Amino acid sequence: MSTSPRELRVGLVGYAFMGAAHSQAWRTVNRVYDLPARARMTLICGRDAGKVADAADRLGWEGHTTDWRDLVTRDDIDVVDVCTPGDSHAEIALAALAAGKHVLCEKPLANTVEEARAMAAAAATARTAGVRSMCGFNYRRVPAVTMMRDLVAAGRLGVIRHVRATYLQDWIVDPQFPLVWRLLKDRAGSGALGDIGAHIIDLTQFVTGQRITGVSAVTETFVKERPLPADAQGLTGSVDGSAGVDGSGPATGTVTVDDAAVFVARLDGGALATYEASRFATGRKNALRVEINGSLGTVVFDLERLNELEFYDAALPPAEQGFSRILVTEGDHPYMSAWWPPGHIIGYEHSFTHQMRDFVEAVATGTDPAPSFADALQVQLVLDAVTRSAELGSSWTEVEPALVTVAA
Repeated sequence: MSTSPRELRVGLVGYAFMGAAHSQAWRTVNRVYDLPARARMTLICGRDAGKVADAADRLGWEGHTTDWRDLVTRDDIDVVDVCTPGDSHAEIALAALAAGKHVLCEKPLANTVEEARAMAAAAATARTAGVRSMCGFNYRRVPAVTMMRDLVAAGRLGVIRHVRATYLQDWIVDPQFPLVWRLLKDRAGSGALGDIGAHIIDLTQFVTGQRITGVSAVTETFVKERPLPADAQGLTGSVDGSAGVDGSGPATGTVTVDDAAVFVARLDGGALATYEASRFATGRKNALRVEINGSLGTVVFDLERLNELEFYDAALPPAEQGFSRILVTEGDHPYMSAWWPPGHIIGYEHSFTHQMRDFVEAVATGTDPAPSFADALQVQLVLDAVTRSAELGSSWTEVEPALVTVAA
């Protein structure tokens, strides 16, 4: 661990889409927030020596390595930030916790419930030694989402009755889009369900303060075979033009995850909920929308208008009722004091800066950051219940309890 309480030396594993987003946040967080510790971008890790060297220079890291095992055991690393595909989350995070490193791990926490349980248990044990961990559900840190949660917690919506959440994308609509890692179960764990569905599960539970207890679900894979990629990562890729084994055209592989998931749910506070996650919603690029209906009002968040909330206050006189637009850019709105004058909007990347702010502050002050690995395990259990329900013909499926034990 660092001998300086005012510096946290960060090692990042992964340099693609999420690695770049996290790097931007690590570069920025100490420049806009006055924190009890300085985050130092010490080391970045990736499998390709040339590419990770380029990423270190481009993204602002002091050094680079191709061996994550070296990174998690180095004496000059205090924090391990995991931005790899889901099939390596558990191995890297468990090794980092065992080495006494604080861990930030991207969502979903793992590919399986068993892995997530092991990670949550290891995090609980590490916590007893002062080692902190957090899962990276960045949309919690959008100021409008945090304000949405504050309105619910303050009772402005009354009794929550309905939750309505969608997360829609279209980046794999083309059947010739290649078979990237996100379309393989052994790499990604699941498809739209875990990739984007996990976000709306966490976001709605965060906002309402209620947990999903049971689900009825259906999933679908619309395109079951895709061209094998030449070299594709993240959300983009190019088609490999090499011929198949019979010389008839490009080689193809089987898609082993869902393209879309739809489910209804009950929350433990009595609310009914509907969820839809799809990467086949033509024309929708990154459309996340959540609506909460309560006995005293309604609040709506739309990621494509992330600086705004729609709020309906049923406590007003009938003649004054109607949806109002709240521009969440004031200095006393969540996270906004460090940014611009009122009315000057922020963007997607700021949610990661806010995430790093909360994580650094928690680690430096010895408090527990959220969402914890136990919180992320609970999301994993919802994903598992959705999968099991879909496999059983949409039968009602209870969400297993997230029991976490601390090793003796």
